[in-house]
Amino acid sequence: MDFTHILYPVPTKDWVIISLLLLGIIVLISLSELIRHFLQWPLEFSRKFVHILVGILMFFSPILLETSLPLIIISFLFTIVNFIAMKKGFLKGMHGERETFGTAFYPLSFLILVLFAWQDYKIIIITSMMILAIGDATAAIVGESLRKSHKFILITEQKSIEGSVTMFFVSFGVLFLILKFFPFNSNVTIIPTHNVLWIAIITAIVATAAEALSTKGSDNLSIPLFSAIILYFMINHTFEHNLQLTIGLILAVIVSIASFYLKFLDKSGAVTTFLLATIIFGFGGWKWSTPILTFFILSSFLSKAGKKMKSGTNQLFSKGSQRDYTQVLANGGVAGTIMILFMFYEIPQLYLFYCAAIAAAMADTWATEIGILTQHQPRLITNFNKVPTGMSGGITIWGILGSILGAIVLAISSSKFLPNGSPTFKILFIITISGTLAALVDSVLGATLQIQYKCPICNKITE
Repeated sequence: MDFTHILYPVPTKDWVIISLLLLGIIVLISLSELIRHFLQWPLEFSRKFVHILVGILMFFSPILLETSLPLIIISFLFTIVNFIAMKKGFLKGMHGERETFGTAFYPLSFLILVLFAWQDYKIIIITSMMILAIGDATAAIVGESLRKSHKFILITEQKSIEGSVTMFFVSFGVLFLILKFFPFNSNVTIIPTHNVLWIAIITAIVATAAEALSTKGSDNLSIPLFSAIILYFMINHTFEHNLQLTIGLILAVIVSIASFYLKFLDKSGAVTTFLLATIIFGFGGWKWSTPILTFFILSSFLSKAGKKMKSGTNQLFSKGSQRDYTQVLANGGVAGTIMILFMFYEIPQLYLFYCAAIAAAMADTWATEIGILTQHQPRLITNFNKVPTGMSGGITIWGILGSILGAIVLAISSSKFLPNGSPTFKILFIITISGTLAALVDSVLGATLQIQYKCPICNKITE
């Protein structure tokens, strides 16, 4: 990854162009405020108006400018200004009616893409931002304009099936047109039509899932970044690797749907699992998929196996066996990030860090599940006083043994994929110790820093 483009001297022409673009954005925002005020347009309509037109202006900026520094400066400034405006209640025509960080995420995502993709992949910057500008906005317009749409909620915001379908087809159209007719990169030659169709379908599916899962404007960050990662992989890899990604996506769909119907995951957890699994299964193949599948399948069945025995505990603590998006991210987010890093930097040690991260999640999960199943009253890890079963920071001997067992099982699942000639036993021991210690650290954090809330109606405690 080359960031030296930031240091390139900026020609006068670039400063003139960026000034005109900045002026154009200011005019668009001001115009939307005036139109909203005089014509009494709904706030959401004004927000979509700005969303689309600013995206179109951004479309031209990587084409017209020779250097990246002006775009980095302006996107950074807009991130700060938009965040302050949102907090202070300024420029409501740009922010809309609901509480959202989207106007700050919008330039932030552009800033990240310029930093990482400017040197050789301007087409990724342009395509990812246009999926956001046009696909996301049209999906919202369709979803909100239909009187009888099929609504669903994954996290907090209401979406519609019709809006998601629109998101897919518009994103597919944007991807196809740009990849087919604007291949202006040093590292990207003209892409055959059948490959363009293939890339467009896969990327549009992932972008649609990212939009459906979003809340409080997070789609302005997740849509372009997920789109960019998929585009980068498919543009830079062979047919065999792209086939692996496609199979990985299909496997991710199967795992997510099956987990939802088996009640391992709720709807938000299923979609989050799909996104993470697509990256891990698709980018890493069986080498990277086996450890996380081992964790997910065994831990899910362990949670379900003792559901009846835990019923007394669940009367007090509301944390159940069905995982939502936060738990999926907590268990798999670090692993997914390491997988993405490996795509850019193929450092062998990253696989060991990846296995250690999953071992930590597995050790923590097994410690909780086995500790609760034994019905032994736990003691707080910081002072060893007795605490209610299920309380964060509580430990038992059986829970610690379960933690060690979970880490060992995870380590063994990765043993087949360790480099030839490596000290297998030593590496497996390190993975096991790493996972077990991480679970103990989690207990310390749970006892000292983790916030707990008690429902005044049902008296359940949640974290």
